[in-house]
Formats: sequence, C-alpha cells, structure tokens
Amino acid sequence: MSDPKKKIRVLCIDDHPSVRDGLSATINLQLDMTVAGEAATGREGLQQFRALRPDVVLVDLRLPDMSGFEVIEQIKAASPNARMIVLSSHEGDVDIRRALEAGAMGYVVKGMAREELLDVIRTVHAGKRRLPAAVAQALAEHISDDLLSAREVQVLSLVSAGKRNKEIADELSIAEDTVKMHVRNILSKLQASDRTEAVTIGLRRGIIHL
Repeated sequence: MSDPKKKIRVLCIDDHPSVRDGLSATINLQLDMTVAGEAATGREGLQQFRALRPDVVLVDLRLPDMSGFEVIEQIKAASPNARMIVLSSHEGDVDIRRALEAGAMGYVVKGMAREELLDVIRTVHAGKRRLPAAVAQALAEHISDDLLSAREVQVLSLVSAGKRNKEIADELSIAEDTVKMHVRNILSKLQASDRTEAVTIGLRRGIIHL
C-alpha cells in the first residue's frame, strides 16, 4: 500500500516553456504532489522517465522530435504499469481514442480548469482511468462512426495539402478511379458535403494534422 504522506511525483513533457512553468506552479502548490522533472522533447522525456521513474507522466501529443503517442507507447512497453495523462490542445475524438489505445489513462485539454487537471492526476495515480466530461463527450459523439481506413487517411491528408485526384494517384501509385472511390467513402463516413468540409472535419477530429 502506498504511503499517503508521499507526494505524487509528476513528469511534464511539453515543448512550450510557458506550459511547463504553468504546470509546475500549479502542481507544486499542492500538498500531495510535486514536479519531479520536465522535458521539452520526446527523447528527453523518455530519458527523464528512465532516470526519475515518476508516478505520473503528463505528455503533449505534438512534440518536436516524435509524437506523444510514440512516447506513450515506448514508456508503456518499458514499464507496463506506468501511469500517463495526455495534456493537449487537441480534443478530437480520434486523438483521444489513439492516446487511450496507446496506454494513456487520462486526457486533459489545455485551458481546462486546473482543478480538473489535478483531479485527473490524483485519479490516474490511484490506478483509475479518468476523462473529464468534455473529453468523454467528444469521444462519445463519434463512438459509433465508421473509422477511416489507413489508406483513406492518407488520401484525406493529401487532399488537405491541395492535391488533385491525379496527383494523389501518382503519389500513392494507385489508379485515379481508386482515389475517387476513396474520396467518396471519406465524404460518406465523415458526412461531409465536399472535400473542403471533409478536411475541416478531419482536422477537428484529429484524423489528420497539418
């Protein structure tokens, strides 16, 4: 059984110094937790995790050298009992789902009330998964939606880059008619009226990223 007097040691992985400063100020004010370390990149975060063995890891999804998903997966592979929380500015359901599948136990959107973040840290430290209401709602809204296939995500990403069907076909080494079929499927699955709306929905939900 854990010592109730022992502080929860938190590792913060985020490339924005202002975010890390804000987290440190909030966390270090709590009687039951402390910031054990900080990292600005994924690789630095992995090194810090190995050196510090924190109780809880806060990780952003967008890091300069690797994705937060990769950081979560690598930490989980090395330490299956690691307790991780995503702290991201992105609240798309696909990002949330991917983070949970990678091994995160919580997901907090930047800008949420600090009490919400602290509650998630305490809950995850206790070994339970915790999603704030807004995050859970974003996930629930699309729980029954058809997910895009890996190829459809590729096509949508190229559409977002302004590529035409023929250019997409050439880049993916597939027939132009096949691209058209993928685009039709994408519009149907995302309930989008055209390519522009499909890209907008894809970005909002975290299916693709710029």
